Parts: sequence; C-alpha cells; structure tokens
Amino acid sequence: MHKRVLVLLADGFEEIEAVAIVDTLRRADLEVVTAALRADPSRIVHGAHGIDLAADRELDACIGPNAPPFAALVLPGGMPGTQHLGDDPRVLELIRAMHAAGKLIAAICAAPSVLAKAGVLEGVPATSFPGFQGKLAGAHVERERRVVVAGSIVTSQGPGTAIEFALELVHMLVGSARATELERAMIVNVPAALPAHRA
Repeated sequence: MHKRVLVLLADGFEEIEAVAIVDTLRRADLEVVTAALRADPSRIVHGAHGIDLAADRELDACIGPNAPPFAALVLPGGMPGTQHLGDDPRVLELIRAMHAAGKLIAAICAAPSVLAKAGVLEGVPATSFPGFQGKLAGAHVERERRVVVAGSIVTSQGPGTAIEFALELVHMLVGSARATELERAMIVNVPAALPAHRA
C-alpha cells in the first residue's frame, strides 16, 4: 500500500511549489491528495500568479474520524495562500494533530509561518522565505539553509528550492535509493552539468 500525502491548496498558493511537490511525490509512487480549503463543488483553487488547479478533494473530506490516514502533510507557500492557511482553524488543528502523532509535516516559502502559528516550531530548527523568517516564532531560524530537516518537520525557502524540498520528502517517506533515482532522472544536481550557456 502506498503512503498517502495530503497537500493543502488555498487561493493564492505558489504554483511552482505546489506543482513541483505534487509531481515529484507522484513520481515516487506516493499517493498524493490535493485538498482545497474553500468549499466549492469545482474544487478550483486560484494560484498567486493566475494559474488555477483543480484539487482532488475539499479539505473537509480529508479530516475527521472518517478521513483516510495520511503519512504526511505538506503546505505550499505563496501569498495570500499562506495567510488563508494560517487563518483556517482546521489547518492549525490538523498540523497539531499530525505533529502529535509523529507524522511528517512539511512547509515551504511563507508556509512555515503557519507551522509556527500552530505552535509546532518551538525550539525547532527551521527556514522559510527570507521575508518570513521573522514570523517563525520560537524556531531556531536557519537563514542560509535551503531545506531544513528537524525530526518529522521539514521546511524550505521558496520556489527555487521546491524540487530539493520534494526530494527530501521522498527520501523520508520512500527511501534514499528512490530519491537518488529521481534526482538523476529529473536532472537535479548532476555533477557534470554546466551552467546555462549564453551565446
């Protein structure tokens, strides 16, 4: 049985982050469920840069006693998507419940601030988009780190770190062999690769 990962989508999410995460995790044969915060039969969620995605489910179908179990929770960033995540009591309670259960919780860009608001970053090494590092209340902020792993909490800085972030989740959920395989297949960190050539 494949591990199930819940990715939350709020209006104003960062599209690069959301798509890179979902795509990479699905390449690793993880069962990824995207959930829209806003109740809407179409489940269309509007990205921060005009790209809309159709979520798999509404959030209410993914929480509560009858909801399927998830091995991990992932929060893409973006604005105002992060604000919507942090303003939703269902999201804060879900973060706390999954943290208490020892499940993997991951957030990128501005979204680690939502983990701080939920109270799970106290004394925890973490990073975020540079402009949001001041909002990581209680965390030990790792300003220069692109991806930070602290037990079951993973944080990252933004769109340019989204694939590294997603590959770290693959490493933690599936294993290093699969993460390395994907890294090679996706041409990530290939040692022999040269930078862009401008003729």
